[in-house]
Amino acid sequence: MTPQTGPSPLLIACALGIEHLALRTGDRGGAGGPVTVLRTGMGPRAAERSVDRVLADPALDGAAVLATGFCAGLAPGMHPGDLVVAEETRDPRGTVACVGTDRLVKELARALPRRTVHTGPLTGSDHVVRGPERADLLATGAIAVDMESAATLLSAVRTAARPVAAVRVVVDAPEHELVRIGTVRGGISAFRVLRSVLPAFFEWHRSLPLPRR
Repeated sequence: MTPQTGPSPLLIACALGIEHLALRTGDRGGAGGPVTVLRTGMGPRAAERSVDRVLADPALDGAAVLATGFCAGLAPGMHPGDLVVAEETRDPRGTVACVGTDRLVKELARALPRRTVHTGPLTGSDHVVRGPERADLLATGAIAVDMESAATLLSAVRTAARPVAAVRVVVDAPEHELVRIGTVRGGISAFRVLRSVLPAFFEWHRSLPLPRR
């Protein structure tokens, strides 16, 4: 008789305390398996170290990994509170294709019907992007930039073949540049959106053809 095993786990990684707070206080119901919400710390090196450490735990064998939090929009017409579903993440070390993006778009549109969802490449940076640098990154084809998603997914797929994705909430954009996250209306709007994304993440996780442990 084959022993029953539980559903595959999900690791959700974010960088900042305010992002972790939003996810921790959001709707945690409906998860299809064990869920770990990891605060990695800011920047690609911190993200890589944290994800490597956590995925070394046998309890997370086969875990799907989803990077989330805030980002800077690169395209004109983006607004704080818009959502970005990455088709791939990029940084100078490589590109990682995301899995199940159509399902994520569908579930996010259902959970947040008044929010615009953008899809396209999400690029990584080792610093906060401001001013003219946005246009340079937009010219590469990327639609948004953050500091941790690319490093998170590179670390995740390096340790094992697994489903990965990245969903970010725009906190500033070319026409809505912020000085400090959470101190103006755009930051508050992005925080509220991030609090509402977990049900969509759980539906994405349930839809994946994940192996059972």
